[in-house]
Amino acid sequence: MDRVRNSVRLTGYASADPIIVNFATGKKMARLSLGVHEFYKNGLGEAVDQTQWFNLIFWNQKVDLVENVVKKGAAMRVEGKLSAQTYTDKNGDQRYTTEIVIHKLEVIDKYEL
Repeated sequence: MDRVRNSVRLTGYASADPIIVNFATGKKMARLSLGVHEFYKNGLGEAVDQTQWFNLIFWNQKVDLVENVVKKGAAMRVEGKLSAQTYTDKNGDQRYTTEIVIHKLEVIDKYEL
């Protein structure tokens, strides 16, 4: 059996311009939400267009590409790995989030979707 991997591939649209964070250590991070459309017919035969949203994280050299090329509405393919995070919000409640840490990005023509 092949080794099990944490791997995700998605194709969709950027929901907004990326948010760029520069750290004092010199590292850079970009955050972006990706909308992925799914089209299907429900049990009644009606056409359904459903969009799921995924939080993407880019680090270091990938940030430069994202910052210069990706804008709201850009079509792209990404590959990365899931990263689950736990944090305490300002009210003291435990929160959970899952992000995709991207290691490969390809900006594509919208007609390729």
